[in-house]
Amino acid sequence: MRTLESQTSAGLGLRRGLMPELLAMDDGAVDFLELAPDNWIGVGGRFGEQLGQLATRFPISAHGLSLSLGGVAPLDMELLRRTRELNQRLGVVMYSEHLSYTTDDGQLYDLMPIPFTDEAVAHVAARIRQVQDVLERRIAVENVSYYAAPYQALTEIDFINAVLAEADCDLLLDVNNLYVNAINHGYDAADFLARLPAERVAQYHVAGHYDEDIDLKVDTHGAPVKDDVWTLLDAAYRRFGVRPTLLERDFNFPPLHELLLETNRIRTMQLAHLDRQRLLEQTRAA
Repeated sequence: MRTLESQTSAGLGLRRGLMPELLAMDDGAVDFLELAPDNWIGVGGRFGEQLGQLATRFPISAHGLSLSLGGVAPLDMELLRRTRELNQRLGVVMYSEHLSYTTDDGQLYDLMPIPFTDEAVAHVAARIRQVQDVLERRIAVENVSYYAAPYQALTEIDFINAVLAEADCDLLLDVNNLYVNAINHGYDAADFLARLPAERVAQYHVAGHYDEDIDLKVDTHGAPVKDDVWTLLDAAYRRFGVRPTLLERDFNFPPLHELLLETNRIRTMQLAHLDRQRLLEQTRAA
């Protein structure tokens, strides 16, 4: 299994709809591929063989969908066990989950927002610690997009920071989700970035969204990344430095070369920030 060795790391989502093109692309086309383990556990046959081929050529990261970290039902230990086995078999280099809940007497098939309360912080943090124990690895949790908040005794940034501290886990900073939430809920994305602990930020995601209105954005993962999101990613690199960054595209797939133009844009941005960092270090040393 390959590992992430380069300081620049631009990845692409491993989707079955892209499988023929992913198998045909050059080894250096992207730095890693990310899959949803829930969609690959127990998969054999042709798709299982193709996944194994990709895992020998590209580092694999995993981004869970169904653990329901904010749910009230006990964690699905069988899913966790099988996720650990898949991670080990594929040599998964990074594992993350959504800071949300997905179950309520059955799967909801959506990422539902968690109430921003002290009680929820304690509940979610305990579940994250349990997940880390079972998976035998540190995980990152992703800030999710949401359109209605069930209850907010805390602000979103205070809730996220409290969870990260109490769970002692990392953050997968979804830059598109941050942009969408900042517009929809009327807060300053730059202030949000300024208040995040740099040492917790382990990965980034970027994706496309739909402009419903000037004050309503819908996270879709079905379109190219918009300029405002690229600008916010640049600001995140300035604040936290370069981290592995994934381009998410879940449907409405264009030809692969169009997606690779976006992953190459990520690489170009990362190189520019690394060059700027080296120049600053040289200036300070002079």
